[in-house]
Amino acid sequence: MNTNAIILTVKNVSKAFTKGKVKALDSISCSLTNGKVLAIVGESGSGKTTLIRLIAGLEVLDSGEIYLKNNLVSSATSFTNPEHRNVGMVFQDYALFPHFTVYKNIAYGISTHKNKKDRISEVLELVGLSGFEHRYPHELSGGQQQRVALARALAPEPEILLLDEPFSNLDVILRKQLREDVLRILKNANCTAIFVTHDIKDALAISDEIIVLKDGNLLQQGVTKEVFNNPKTPYIASLFKSITY
Repeated sequence: MNTNAIILTVKNVSKAFTKGKVKALDSISCSLTNGKVLAIVGESGSGKTTLIRLIAGLEVLDSGEIYLKNNLVSSATSFTNPEHRNVGMVFQDYALFPHFTVYKNIAYGISTHKNKKDRISEVLELVGLSGFEHRYPHELSGGQQQRVALARALAPEPEILLLDEPFSNLDVILRKQLREDVLRILKNANCTAIFVTHDIKDALAISDEIIVLKDGNLLQQGVTKEVFNNPKTPYIASLFKSITY
């Protein structure tokens, strides 16, 4: 695939809840290039998780359009189911099956893969968990569970990987280590990814590009370093206060 190809296009997307009383997103437009890692940052209630759930097909938009590559997957009149979007997702709580081994957790999403065993071995090696196939989630640390969730999401080779607050359940030391590990894993897998975070340090450490949301509005999108050095609003500048980049 062309490394400069646009893999995701979001056009004027709006979403409201509570019968239109609570506007989660207000005419959001953005795009993502193949192979890039995009961070979506903002306070609680800014619309971050709603946006990636719309991309994944876990919510239905009210207006606007979402394209994966050049294929329309969401609009006011059309909708492609999540399983047909080739989008992977890592949830905040990992969502591992407690009664499944690591092997079976990863195998769950690739049951029809012709080289399932080889693919599972490949992603386990990628996330640094070779030899953990027969362990259960409760036998793993929080960081290891996060890696299993990442391996499971990567196994079907999604066009885009979505991560919802991937480091929020980890302590400070493990968080820093896992940030570095996840970035390495995504780059080694040549994976296009979007991750949601309220922690600016996470965004600066792992993203190529950044989007800042506030109250359902997109305030700025750009290369992470450029947004850091040239914030468009006092609010965005305040997010980077006292942070070295």
